[in-house]
Amino acid sequence: VGKNFSEHLQKTGIPTGSQDKVSVPDSGPEMTEPQSAVDPVATSNLSVKAPEFYPPGYNQNFNQNFTDSSFEDRCDGYLTLAEYVQDFLNHLTEQPGCFETEIEQFAETLNGWVIADEALQELVELIYQQATSVPNFSYMGARLCNYLSHHLTISPQSGNFRQLLLQRCRTEYENRDEATKGDETTRKQFHAFVLFLAELYLNLEIKGTKGQVTRAEILQEGLRELLNALFSNPVDSNLICAVKLLKLTGSVLEDAWKEKGKNDMEEIIQRTENVVLDANCSRDVKHMLLKLVELRSSNWGRVHGTTPHAEATPENDPNYFMNEPTFYTSDGVPFTAADPDYQEKYQELLEREDLFPYYEENGADLSGPGELYFDEIDDEMDPEIEEAYEKFCLESEHKRKQ
Repeated sequence: VGKNFSEHLQKTGIPTGSQDKVSVPDSGPEMTEPQSAVDPVATSNLSVKAPEFYPPGYNQNFNQNFTDSSFEDRCDGYLTLAEYVQDFLNHLTEQPGCFETEIEQFAETLNGWVIADEALQELVELIYQQATSVPNFSYMGARLCNYLSHHLTISPQSGNFRQLLLQRCRTEYENRDEATKGDETTRKQFHAFVLFLAELYLNLEIKGTKGQVTRAEILQEGLRELLNALFSNPVDSNLICAVKLLKLTGSVLEDAWKEKGKNDMEEIIQRTENVVLDANCSRDVKHMLLKLVELRSSNWGRVHGTTPHAEATPENDPNYFMNEPTFYTSDGVPFTAADPDYQEKYQELLEREDLFPYYEENGADLSGPGELYFDEIDDEMDPEIEEAYEKFCLESEHKRKQ
């Protein structure tokens, strides 16, 4: 019985060391098995640590110190810098919300560990690989690179963190033409690099000598050449990557080019339209390209603030008469508040005596003579009351729109 019960505990997930907390009927000489059997508990094989819940390329075996102990103790027990950095990157991938609270301590730990050129090179490579191999980590990787570029104290002759990072990106950038013509795996890796570079352009801040913060112009020109390479080989995957790149950085790139008096975005949009007409891409990709052109024509979806209500007039606010109700004249001609003769037509509408005639369902008029009930009802309002009522309706409609 003891052996069977121990096996039952293991099946139901109860530790065998907890047997003293479970009441077991005493077995006497005449009893060979328990009087009441414990019903097995239905358990699930699903686990939050199942590989299906992790992005491809993610290492599930990250050190549990990141969740079970304080941050100060997390670097204890690591034999190499790579182990420590990789575990933090995995931790950041799983819990991106901890970036703000843990990045400062992470940088301080690196400042005590990264004291040689080789260690800095290794750090750059680890972050680059994570940002280009783990889906959806490109944005977080760009933020991490921006923070470390301003807070790492080591600055060897071979270059500081930002310089080494840009050198690493240049290696992939110079192979752009071959990558866009490579096999599916090669193109996929190249596309991940393109999107990471786009995030770097948006997030990597460079402080000038006078304290001003700017973006890296070298990345601006690099993204222009990457777009050329993608459009030069207009297969579906390359065009999809180009659409993602422009949706991510299009507004910022166009503003930067306009400040320099360049019309590069016009050339890119023209090239996009030519691809739609000439390239043998799929219908869905062509639809994506057309939507991109439409997005750019709407100023990349940026909405400018409308005129304040107190100052809005039909002359300065194109949306002044938006959603105004539609009325009809006696001839059935529609008109709204935007019409020049609105007041005249609306007054005529109010003066119509047959505005609300009484009809049965079969169409017979009930308001004629002989119907005492309707003859006794006075439907006409006092002119002053009618004017106040119409004013109330207009004000209520106006408040509802606000």
